[in-house]
Amino acid sequence: MKTLSSAELRAAFLDYFRQRGHSIQPSSSLIPGNDPTLLFTNAGMVQFKDVFLGREQRPYVTAATSQRCVRAGGKHNDLENVGYTARHHTFFEMLGNFSFGDYFKKEAIHYAWTFFNRRLRYSVQ
Repeated sequence: MKTLSSAELRAAFLDYFRQRGHSIQPSSSLIPGNDPTLLFTNAGMVQFKDVFLGREQRPYVTAATSQRCVRAGGKHNDLENVGYTARHHTFFEMLGNFSFGDYFKKEAIHYAWTFFNRRLRYSVQ
């Protein structure tokens, strides 16, 4: 079985959603410019926060990103594990697909299932 690099996985994810009509958005800054409630970007949805709150509209209704994030504490604070396990890092990328009223949980689950079980399965064998 072939192992995908992070660049190959990122490209496969973004290409999958591009083919399904999602607007591919670049990663936003690690320091949110217009949100005094956040010190760092800690999740993929940060750049869409104002869209979800109804304060902003975008020229697209679906999007996909590979957002750079910083783990700096918060609700799921596990900073004491950083450096001790292979899955705890302070810097990571979060792949995400977003819908602003176009589709909901049922369709999101279908997209995820299809990506992992059809797209990736055939990419890595």
